[in-house]
Amino acid sequence: MTDTSPVSIAHDGHVAILTFARPPHNFADLALIEGIGAGLVAADTDANVRAILLRSEGRIFCAGADLARDNPVEKDQPAGTRNPFYVAAARLFAVKKPVVAAIQGSAVGAGLGLALVADFRVATPEARFVANFVHLGFHPGFGISAVLERVVGRQRALLMNLTGRRIKAEQAADWGLVDLLVPADRLYAEALALAQEIAAGAPLAVQSTRATLRGDLAALVERQTDHELAEQAWLQKTADFAEGVRAVNERRPGRFVGA
Repeated sequence: MTDTSPVSIAHDGHVAILTFARPPHNFADLALIEGIGAGLVAADTDANVRAILLRSEGRIFCAGADLARDNPVEKDQPAGTRNPFYVAAARLFAVKKPVVAAIQGSAVGAGLGLALVADFRVATPEARFVANFVHLGFHPGFGISAVLERVVGRQRALLMNLTGRRIKAEQAADWGLVDLLVPADRLYAEALALAQEIAAGAPLAVQSTRATLRGDLAALVERQTDHELAEQAWLQKTADFAEGVRAVNERRPGRFVGA
């Protein structure tokens, strides 16, 4: 990692600790996702690393993309090319070593997508999980329209995506979206302990088992992000999208007209 990267890497035994910081909201943009991707590749290629802990600094895990000021999917791509943001996002799901995410505050939109990259999510009671795309007049992205269903089931994924409802940590734990609910002052320690427990297993067996259980997830996300982008491309030209971005920034309900 470079000095200007929003992602830093540390090690604790056989665990690589990836920490990202883009205060105050930890908005996801291309640089952040590419930085996390580079960190995951570095961990994958380090023979000493057997598990990865993904965490962020600040009160919010990741508030998603800043669609009002720096929309990473707004620019039309040349024919036959893929959007760099979603190329980078899809690559995260190709990580070969187990990932534990430590989640505090909100995981919104692309932030929820980042949380879904992990095999396990350790969260505080203050954590919230939000697929709020319909409140923006937008289609889900970051592979969420495919991956969320694998974690919480079809009906719950449908509920989250069609209502944009904020799911509290306790309910997320009941649904399996959170694997371990811990006090805020224990978040890092408990998430690290889980990563270390995984790292204590035979590394080749752990990676082989994980690859079997994840199946075609990486390829699925690559295909799904292409579809998501196509839907987002026309929706972001609508009046409802412009209204949705304004409404979210002004913290009010959207006044949508279906156009």
